[in-house]
Amino acid sequence: MENTTTSTKTTIDYKKQTICLPDSAFPRVVIIGGGFAGLSLIDGLKNKPVQVILIDKNNYHQFQPLLYQVATSGLEPDSIAFPFRKQISNYKNVFFRLATVSEIYINKNIIHTDKGIVYYDFLVLATGTKTNFFGNKKIAAHSLGMKNIRDSLNIRNQILQNLEQATITCNEEECKALTNFIIVGGGPAGVEMAGALAEFKKYILPKDYPEYPASIMNIYLIEGSSRLISSMSKNASDKTLKYLKKLEVKVLLNEIVIEYDGKIASTNNGKQIIAKNLIWTAGVKGQAPKGIDSKYFIRGNRLKTNPFLQVEGLNNVFALGDLAAVITNKTPYGHPQVAQAAIQEGKILAKNILNIINKKDLLPFVYKDKGSLATVGKRRAVADLGKLKFAGYFAWLLWSFVHLMSISGFKNKLLVGINWMISYFSYEKSNRLIIKNE
Repeated sequence: MENTTTSTKTTIDYKKQTICLPDSAFPRVVIIGGGFAGLSLIDGLKNKPVQVILIDKNNYHQFQPLLYQVATSGLEPDSIAFPFRKQISNYKNVFFRLATVSEIYINKNIIHTDKGIVYYDFLVLATGTKTNFFGNKKIAAHSLGMKNIRDSLNIRNQILQNLEQATITCNEEECKALTNFIIVGGGPAGVEMAGALAEFKKYILPKDYPEYPASIMNIYLIEGSSRLISSMSKNASDKTLKYLKKLEVKVLLNEIVIEYDGKIASTNNGKQIIAKNLIWTAGVKGQAPKGIDSKYFIRGNRLKTNPFLQVEGLNNVFALGDLAAVITNKTPYGHPQVAQAAIQEGKILAKNILNIINKKDLLPFVYKDKGSLATVGKRRAVADLGKLKFAGYFAWLLWSFVHLMSISGFKNKLLVGINWMISYFSYEKSNRLIIKNE
């Protein structure tokens, strides 16, 4: 189990400036991370007899399920981002501080950040995950992950820059490498990315790049197991494979990318694919600040918690969302790392923190699986809703409705809805701008 969070420091720099916060007679709950879990917890603690401090390195919440649409020019990044301060503007007991946490001192109830020190009574770690390259530094150096808006913009820039470069080069092999795309990982993120790229190839490439035929662009989806989206039913996997093949995506199952040098990807079965675009969606691992001993972590670098979401052995430290692994007899490896689990955990933890303060019994977390959805391009999706399993146009409508309603902010819902409507009728995408640092 990989973990790099163990602290080597033994002293605290008390001369470090304390972050200014309002005085309060109420217990202080510090939440690190403003994802689905953190915001759900805040919603449950708003205007309650606690002081809530949200710390995040960004000043906005990002709607991760639609990152692939930003990466493929389907949406602009501000459509899926919502400022924390706007989110909490009517919560009198909730405060946001823009800072990066560098270390936690569990025995002292102190958090070190790049802006100063914060003291807490209750600490909630909701820092999520980062891309897991499974120790392959060469692949990590030459490929792109897709975990945040910056990653999505990097993918978009690389896609567009390489397509532009392909119009310039007269070298046939170089042109092929620039216009080939590899997506590693056949989970929902990889499948949705492959479908979006396939539609980009079909509808956008002929209009924007008449210099070469659309057939020059090849999309490879590589999955290490025997089927796609293995977390869903076999029916969903089979339908997904059928839809991707119809979109001319080259799906390679039972293949693992073991090496990539920026131009050639090699698999465990000896295949070699030329491509200067490799997007890695094959795995994630938990990310937590320094100061949490390695003994509290399990597989996937997740924090092991009891049913009440307390990190085992730490009564006033909790974990939520993708970082948390609630270990029970039914969930020996924790719950799925999906938004619904994170939201439900946030709701129950809000009740438990208030119960601790009021000296009441704690409530165990019980995950209620509301089903799974994945889209495969426009007008095609797969859905597993309990015993009900279906695919096609209706599943796509349901996927669209659920995701639209889950986006924070009325303006963002409106922007995304309008973009989707325009795309539905015209197959047009957002402005394909290359924006990068010089």
